[in-house]
Amino acid sequence: MIVRPRPNAFSLLFIMRGSILPMIAPRVLCVLAVSAAVVVWHHFSPASFNNVSAAPFTLLGLALSIFLGFRNNACYERWWEGRKQWGQLAAEARNLTREFLVLLPDDATLQRRCAHRLVAFAHALRNQLRAGQLNGDDGKTPHWLPTDEAPIVAGSMCQPDAIQRAQAMELAALRQVGKLADIPYSILSRHLQALTEVQTACERLHTTPTPFTYTLLLHRTAWLFCLLLPFGLVGTVGLATPVLTAILAYSFFGLDALGEELEEPFGGTQNALPLDALVRNIEIAVGEALGDTALPEPLKPKNFILD
Repeated sequence: MIVRPRPNAFSLLFIMRGSILPMIAPRVLCVLAVSAAVVVWHHFSPASFNNVSAAPFTLLGLALSIFLGFRNNACYERWWEGRKQWGQLAAEARNLTREFLVLLPDDATLQRRCAHRLVAFAHALRNQLRAGQLNGDDGKTPHWLPTDEAPIVAGSMCQPDAIQRAQAMELAALRQVGKLADIPYSILSRHLQALTEVQTACERLHTTPTPFTYTLLLHRTAWLFCLLLPFGLVGTVGLATPVLTAILAYSFFGLDALGEELEEPFGGTQNALPLDALVRNIEIAVGEALGDTALPEPLKPKNFILD
């Protein structure tokens, strides 16, 4: 995720770090070249453009802007939903750690083991959502698990589920031997259920993209509009056609590319959610609640990008 102080208005015109321009520059340059060719064509054969009007392009541009706005809103909703779910995960981790310290038997080893499973769950969920992408597996999940549980979790097809099962089985065993009463057990079970709901919501976002046909239609329409626009402008603005066309291409291609990044909130792009930093915050919250003194530092942005 891009994290940087807001620059002044003049600096905003020249910022590259965090800009969508490097991603769409080849497309904009292609449109610019086509526009320049149309200007040359118009110069040598102006009669070829006598019957070309800019009115159809105005209507097409307006419709394209509305459709791109709808798609970007949908993609941003996915991004924001992912952030809310990870915020809920952090809240449940804090709540459960507090409940472990209050409701479980007075056994520091037991309390720490259960609390550390929460950190392992956060690592495992992050790794599952980023599988095959940037920082897809940091190898830290086993570090937070008991020695006998780590191989079982590592061999599971869904590591967050395996961690949740181990947590539930230990709580159930405490209840069976009378070390955990029914009401505290019910309270802890509800928190475990909330963690599962967060996991399921994140998996839904990860495995259900926006309809591909919708994305393809907008992408093709943006290309057709930008490539045909110079033919409608050259008779009116002349030599300024490449500049105006490039500006419009930057806007439409930029919105299209930004929607693609926001569509996958857990990916490895510069606008994706900073899952590493969110997991580190959970580590710090759990460690502080357990009374640890050697707490890790919160992750800081590198070149204005927070992972």
